[in-house]
Amino acid sequence: MATRFDPWIAAGSEDGDGDTGTVLDARTKTKKPPLYKVLILNDDYTPMEFVVMVLERFFGLTHAQAFELMLTVHKKGVAVVGVFSHEIAETKVAQVMDFARRHQHPLQCTMEKE
Repeated sequence: MATRFDPWIAAGSEDGDGDTGTVLDARTKTKKPPLYKVLILNDDYTPMEFVVMVLERFFGLTHAQAFELMLTVHKKGVAVVGVFSHEIAETKVAQVMDFARRHQHPLQCTMEKE
């Protein structure tokens, strides 16, 4: 009976009882990191044009996409503007909040686990 060559087993590596050792392939499956939704909240003071500009600038939306999403925020009170890893979502929220504050708008941006 022919045996299959296994490069992980060194030649002549018997442990004295006539059996050769076997190396088990213990592969661990990596778990995908959790994703987070970034949300824009409606308010009665931030101009719609400013929200459109934020969506274009920080989320890479076209003007038409940003306008549609802004209308969703306006009508429903909140909208998901993107789904990202924790670090990226946190950065996006911080950027939007800082930008809104610097322009003296009360726009709120939050994140939640998907």
